[in-house]
Amino acid sequence: MSTEAESWAPQACTLPTEQRPLRVAEFDALFSDAVTSVRRGDAMSVSMDLLPSAEVAAQAASLALRETGCCSFFTFSLVATGGSLHLEIRAPEQHADVLDALAARAEELSS
Repeated sequence: MSTEAESWAPQACTLPTEQRPLRVAEFDALFSDAVTSVRRGDAMSVSMDLLPSAEVAAQAASLALRETGCCSFFTFSLVATGGSLHLEIRAPEQHADVLDALAARAEELSS
């Protein structure tokens, strides 16, 4: 798992190295348990449909908030509307590789 954590985390990440595998595991849990589809809008964005529940919304919001604390280049948008739940993640062009790794992992693990 440390290889995955290293591939996702850019040099600018301020999350202590020993905590990165734990964060990867949190993303993996969200991706495998709650993501129903993954779409790339462009090189700087990925959209995910999530199971529409309060628990999943809380899990995604908590993870997004904590992730922007160490990787402030990410922008997360969580939208609940019409019985659906949607997460969009954006990153600037210089961090497209991190977003690519995140999207690939979500696609791999999503239900």
